[in-house]
Amino acid sequence: MAYGGYDATRRLGDYISSVADAISAQNGAQLSALLSVSRGSYCNVVASGLDQNKDVNRLARQLERAAPLAEMLGQHMRCMQCYANRRYSDSYAALEKSANAFLQEFRNWESAWAMEALHSVAYELRTIAEMADREMAASGKIPDKLKGAGSFLMKVFGALAGKGPKRVGALFVTCQLFKIYFKLGTVHLCRSVIRSIETARVFDFEEFPVRDRVTYMYYTGRLEVFNDQFKQADEKLMYSLVHCDPLKRNNIRMVLKYLIPVKLSLGIMPSKSLLEEYNLLEYKEVIQSLLTGDIRLLRQALQTNEDQFLRSGVYLVLEKLELQCYRRLLRKIYNIQKQKDPGRAHQVKLDSVMKALKWLNIEMDADEVECVMAILIYRNYVKGYFSHKSKVVVLSKQDPFPSLTTRVNPT
Repeated sequence: MAYGGYDATRRLGDYISSVADAISAQNGAQLSALLSVSRGSYCNVVASGLDQNKDVNRLARQLERAAPLAEMLGQHMRCMQCYANRRYSDSYAALEKSANAFLQEFRNWESAWAMEALHSVAYELRTIAEMADREMAASGKIPDKLKGAGSFLMKVFGALAGKGPKRVGALFVTCQLFKIYFKLGTVHLCRSVIRSIETARVFDFEEFPVRDRVTYMYYTGRLEVFNDQFKQADEKLMYSLVHCDPLKRNNIRMVLKYLIPVKLSLGIMPSKSLLEEYNLLEYKEVIQSLLTGDIRLLRQALQTNEDQFLRSGVYLVLEKLELQCYRRLLRKIYNIQKQKDPGRAHQVKLDSVMKALKWLNIEMDADEVECVMAILIYRNYVKGYFSHKSKVVVLSKQDPFPSLTTRVNPT
């Protein structure tokens, strides 16, 4: 948006006056909107005003009205100007100075009136740092702004994580840190902030804003997926799903991308309608392979969607579902034998398993199949034992195929 010199200068003065009024009235929501850069409506106004304003002394006098945040606002306006001109590294540098000045003042305030504004600054730090890193990488420089944003947000977290009314804002900053750590591939850094949130006894988790709780459970659920802790992942991702705004369909889809592999690992199959509603059809053949015991179909589904599953970080989780396919295949053989000879159904010959695999075009020798059967028993996918001498899987006559949801893996 272009403005004449006088008009642009007047609008800039109006903006500074609005910031001063928001500070004077302790209106956190208004201050938050005024400080928004990447998703606000003031960025171009400020940029045009600074481009047209040649009277430095007058600008300094205007900024004095925004005390005690005059220093912060000057840097923040420079951040907006650089952002509007697509100079993201310069924008981030100015924003970091602005954020540091704002944090110093925020620490001095006893109440949490400016929490929304601090959250806005934290969000912009992460967002503009990502843009700056892309800009630096494109010009052959080593991107380091997002890492710097993470270090600064840890200082913000420290200012919020103690006792008192400001603690309610800690979870939002935690979620911004999670996004940075996941982006940088440094998820191990999540542990310290998780420990601070989950071991504290001075604040009930349910007292945090629902938006932040949903995001927190989504990321901690993903961490549990990476650690193969599927029951814990199920609890956290389900919490995120249940409390997610039903109108935020993209957010629900993001949760389901990880919740579905977790449910599959626990033997729970999502409906076809759910996959269609949230466009998650990449799981369709995976589920079909588990229902039929078709190892070949599972491998084909993983190969077809390999890039997508790798980007999501669920490929290894889905690959481990192959054991469920073997379990289902063994159960189908067991059921067929039970119809023919109920008294000997619990004795499944290795040769029968190998014939079923050959029918699926899966080439495995006897030693490989025997190894798979031993793993199924060891991991409690089936109850029984393997007779090496007679080459027979002897299944328990009591519940030979226990529920996967109650299965406890051996340590």
